[in-house]
Amino acid sequence: DVYKRQAMNGVLMAADEINQAGGINGRKIDIVIEDDKGSPEAAAQVAGKLISNDKVVALIGAGASGNSLAAAPKAQSARIPLIAPSSTNPAVTQAGDYIFRACFIDAFQGEVMAKFAAGTLKAKKAAIMLDFNSPYSRGLTEYFELSFAKLDGQIVIKQSYSQGDADYRGQLSAIKAAEPEVVYIPGYYGDVGLIAKQARQLGLTVPLLGADGWDAPELWELGGDSLNGSYISNHYSADDPSETIQKFARAYRQRYSNLTPDAHAALAYDALRFLAEAIQKAGTTEGPKLRDALAETKNFMGVTGIISMDRDRNAVKPAVILELQDRKYIYQETIQPETSPAVQSH
Repeated sequence: DVYKRQAMNGVLMAADEINQAGGINGRKIDIVIEDDKGSPEAAAQVAGKLISNDKVVALIGAGASGNSLAAAPKAQSARIPLIAPSSTNPAVTQAGDYIFRACFIDAFQGEVMAKFAAGTLKAKKAAIMLDFNSPYSRGLTEYFELSFAKLDGQIVIKQSYSQGDADYRGQLSAIKAAEPEVVYIPGYYGDVGLIAKQARQLGLTVPLLGADGWDAPELWELGGDSLNGSYISNHYSADDPSETIQKFARAYRQRYSNLTPDAHAALAYDALRFLAEAIQKAGTTEGPKLRDALAETKNFMGVTGIISMDRDRNAVKPAVILELQDRKYIYQETIQPETSPAVQSH
C-alpha cells in the first residue's frame, strides 16, 4: 500500500543518513521490517516477534491508529519505546508511558480546519459528512464542531455514511438543502473521491474540507476535477518553500526514482531521527533511560516542523493547509499550535 511504502522509504533514508554520518554513539542502526498487513491482529503479532526474536531497541509504527493501539501493549510490557509516525487518534499514546507519536493529534487537526473555515474562508455555516463507524472520523467531527462553535460558526446539518458505501446522494441532497458555506468530510480517500464527485453532480459547489486521510494519489483517480477548490489539513507539504523541506524532498526524489515524499514519508523520517537523537542523549538503548530521553524531546528540528513532546507524549507541532487543484496539493499556510500562536501565510 502507498502509505506503507512511503513510510518505509522515510525510515530507510533516515537510517542511511545517520549511518553514513558515523551512526549513534559509534554504532550503526539496523532496521528490521515487518508487515502488519493493515490488521490490528497482525500488528500485535509482528510487534511481539520484533521484540522477542529480533531484540529491537525501539519500534517505529504502525501507521494507522488501530494497528498502533494493538501493538502498544506489547511494547509497553517489554519496556520498549514505540513511536507511531502517523497515528492521530488520541487513544494511541494513552496505552502507556512507552508509547510516543511523531504527529499531532486529531483534536488539533479538527481545530485547525475550523479556524481555516471561519478565518480564511469566512464561513459561518458548515455541514459535516462523517464516517460514523470510524473513530478517526468521529473524533475529527467532534473537535471541528467544538472549535467552529467557539468561532461563532454554526453546524447546519450532519450526515453519516459507512466506509465502502457507493451512493451518498441522499445525504448530499439533504446537505445541499441546508445551504452550508463549507462541507467538512473527515474521512479516508476511498470514500471521499466518490463523495466529491456525487456532491458536484448534485450541484453542491461550496468548498469541501478534509484532513490527512485524503492524502493519497488514488484520491484523484476517484474524484478527478470534482476535488478542485477543496482544502485539507495535513502534516506537511513537499511544496512548502522552507529549506529543510526542500532539501529533504530533493534527497528523497533522488533516492526513490523521482517519487514525491508524502506526509507518511516525512513523519517516518522524523520519527527515526528523533529516536536517534534520544538514543544519543541517553547514551544507551536501555528501555527506561531511552523512554525518559524521548519524553524530554524539546524543539527537535523535524521535516514536519519543530517537534516537542507534551506530557502525554504527543507531538506539539504545526499543521499545514493544502488546496486541491489539478491533481496537486498546493501549500496554503502553516498553522502553529496554541503554544506559539503565530500563523505564517504564504
